Amino acid sequence: MMDLVARYVVAVQRELPEDKRDEIGRELKANILDQLDAVREQHGELTEAQISDLLKAMGRPRTVAQQFVPPRPLIRLSYMPLYQYTLYMVLGILFLLQVLETTVSWLSSDGIGLVGYLFSLAGGFLEAAVFAFASITAAFWLMSSQNVESKKSVGRDWSPAELPAAGPGWQHISLQDIFTNLATYLFLLVVIWYPVFMPVEQSEQIRFIVSDQAHQYLKWVSPLAVLGIGLSLWQLRQQLWNRMLLRMNVAMNLALVAATLILAANGPLIHPDTVLWQDVFDLAQLERSAVFTLVVIALFPLWELGRDIYRLRSLQSRW
Repeated sequence: MMDLVARYVVAVQRELPEDKRDEIGRELKANILDQLDAVREQHGELTEAQISDLLKAMGRPRTVAQQFVPPRPLIRLSYMPLYQYTLYMVLGILFLLQVLETTVSWLSSDGIGLVGYLFSLAGGFLEAAVFAFASITAAFWLMSSQNVESKKSVGRDWSPAELPAAGPGWQHISLQDIFTNLATYLFLLVVIWYPVFMPVEQSEQIRFIVSDQAHQYLKWVSPLAVLGIGLSLWQLRQQLWNRMLLRMNVAMNLALVAATLILAANGPLIHPDTVLWQDVFDLAQLERSAVFTLVVIALFPLWELGRDIYRLRSLQSRW
């Protein structure tokens, strides 16, 4: 009957690293024998069925081995939130860029139907997404493979006195908000400067949508997007609203509202070449739609502007 115990211990050892098999095997066998002794004291001589039931209750050998030596994940758990949001942000930007590129090619070509458009969109996105997924995963795997762990996350080299003061719940900046802003600013930068580095033929296709005047204006205000990326990275480091961060966010949102409304008021936004738009859209209606869209977009930073001013006053009244 004890042969069952020996077979069970060996099965567990097979799932363990070689340098830990003997030590864990002895510990496991001693634990099982202690449990068997307890059962023997209650029920007398043990049967093979009782030993089998006890081993079943302990779990499959692989499960027991993982309790002693937990499997090392590909991405360290402390990095998982950052990994997920980075993946979502990059894949989202790639999808929007693929939609833009495919739509431009579709509208400027007579030989592509709706089915061809969808296949082109899916194929282009999947190709870019696979490369992005592999690159991001490899980068976080390399970070996770480092043995040096942050003292602030796992060690005792910290003090409760270093924790920020207790405040309202809105003071915590969520990773979702930070990465949404990062994705927005990065996408804006790519859309503005992407045509500059494209081949001449593809660059001419981009002119199919945005007027030269609007594109030039966007290039002039693109430093706002760079500042927005810097502010988002600062928020990622702090993850807590303070007066300085709120003031910076107020200034950023004020600049975004002004830049968006100025762009909406100084047309044309859409390329005025009527030959390009012939049999596709009505240019006047499309121009009005673009202006209306910019006004709606300006409402988002305007709302954040009012929100942050209120929060800034709230913090100032607390101190």
